[in-house]
Amino acid sequence: MPLRSQDWFGRTGKDGFIYRAWMKNQGFPHHEFEGKPVIGICNTWSELTPCNAHFRELAEAIKRGVWEAGGFPLEFPVMSLGECQIKPTAMLFRNLASMDVEESIRGNSIDGVILMCGCDKTTPSLVMGACSVDIPTMVVSGGPMLAGRFQGRKIGTSDLWRFAEAFKMGEMSQADFVAAEASMARSQGHCAVMGTASTMAAMVESLGLALPDNATIPAADSRRKVLAHMTGVRMVELVREGTKPSQILTRQAFENAIMVNAALGGSTNFILHLTAIAGRVGVDLSLDDFDTLSAKIPLLANLQPSGEHFVEDLFYAGGLPAIIRELRNVLHNDALTVNGLSIGDNCANAQCYDSDVIASVEKPFKPESGVAVLRGNLCPNGAVMKPSAASPHLMQHTGRAVVFENIDDYKARIDDPNLDVDPTCVLVLKNVGPKGYPGMPEVGNMQLPAKILAQNVHDMVRISDGRMSGTGFGTVILHVSPEAAVGGNLALVQNGDLITLDVENRSLHLHVSDQELAGRLVHFKPIDLGYERGYVNLYIRHVTQAHEGADFDFLKGGSGSEVKRDSH
Repeated sequence: MPLRSQDWFGRTGKDGFIYRAWMKNQGFPHHEFEGKPVIGICNTWSELTPCNAHFRELAEAIKRGVWEAGGFPLEFPVMSLGECQIKPTAMLFRNLASMDVEESIRGNSIDGVILMCGCDKTTPSLVMGACSVDIPTMVVSGGPMLAGRFQGRKIGTSDLWRFAEAFKMGEMSQADFVAAEASMARSQGHCAVMGTASTMAAMVESLGLALPDNATIPAADSRRKVLAHMTGVRMVELVREGTKPSQILTRQAFENAIMVNAALGGSTNFILHLTAIAGRVGVDLSLDDFDTLSAKIPLLANLQPSGEHFVEDLFYAGGLPAIIRELRNVLHNDALTVNGLSIGDNCANAQCYDSDVIASVEKPFKPESGVAVLRGNLCPNGAVMKPSAASPHLMQHTGRAVVFENIDDYKARIDDPNLDVDPTCVLVLKNVGPKGYPGMPEVGNMQLPAKILAQNVHDMVRISDGRMSGTGFGTVILHVSPEAAVGGNLALVQNGDLITLDVENRSLHLHVSDQELAGRLVHFKPIDLGYERGYVNLYIRHVTQAHEGADFDFLKGGSGSEVKRDSH
């Protein structure tokens, strides 16, 4: 197959001189430019992204594999999104990072690309960008960190929410709180639970974009470097074969990813990111597909936040291949993967070594899994929730609304002793959607009022147009669409309105007549966040709603790898 890099390095005369000469200041001999596949290593290493802080070392393992296979590895940086650092939310910059990746790949002398992903938004942003260019692509995830250890037990990010409640109620001292903080993230890697980062790693493996076991090998395990090395080797072969993401990311691959995510109890953020990726490759994926395909899949993985174990334990129990093999009767087993084999062939001999971590389809960990997509007058375009992480007694519930107009209103009043709230109420948070925040932050699993926690109540129905961390849990309704900021019915909810959640019937209903809602809409005024320039202004004007993946309207579909004009 012709190498696109030769349009740079294979030239004679002035242009060839320019493309090669400055590259040679790094010590590359001339023969490296003579027809070797150039493998770009797209690295999201950053000390501001702690989950990815070990990527320099991991990149060296990839390079060794590329050299071994006769390729020419060239590492390049792109914007890195650190979930626990960047304000106001990493999701605001996912689309920007995807544009960085797309243009970096297209504009440079690269025949294939290895995406180094870890922290939550780095995976979808890199995959979105690479798919838009559609040159041979593989993913290496950074791997989960080892489970934390605190006061004789394992802990992970999901325990943060429990610690925060205990600290808030005076049940945990400042000293213990700080000790837990120092005990949780005790190794390199991303969150140890089945949060969004591990969900994304599982997503790329089940889509076929990564080698088997990519999702679960711990970051600190030497086998993570072996996987990186073997990815470098395989990447050179993939370029020579000419296999592109568009050949792997079929409708069947997306369906497989949805079903595997259901069995894992993966993050609700999966919906936004997979939908956005589908939009880039032209696969028609609707919100209802997530519900329909998840409905027949029980929860197999006993992992936090839906269970008790950690992703490290999942690897020791057989990893994602064991989950995939358990689902063989429902998956599209002939779907192609980047190693040239089908997903069924890759996992045909996988075994489960711990049935407490990986249950069987016949005896699942929980019968409910995946996501429930809700419809109703409060969310005409849909809303989502995670049944496996919710409280059974709240799955059918009617309560009066306690409304917070925005995140600042919530923070100011949630612990007010005069707040008119009881355990049967429904907490409603507005203006935290794609446009309204902007960027759709992970604030949907609102911490309960102090007066409610004092009654030993630890869950209430909570509704917002925002997101929830994949490490979170509770009866939390998310991604309400249309969002409040664009005049969706969520914007019209008032204190005291009755709201009914009926998960079995996939319904979320506001007990207010259409006539009354129309009257309230007359008085609706969109909020002005004051962003008159720059990227955030672009984001607000062009981001789509949650049910469409919150991508930019002008980034639908791909744009290919061709560059029609030279630089000199």
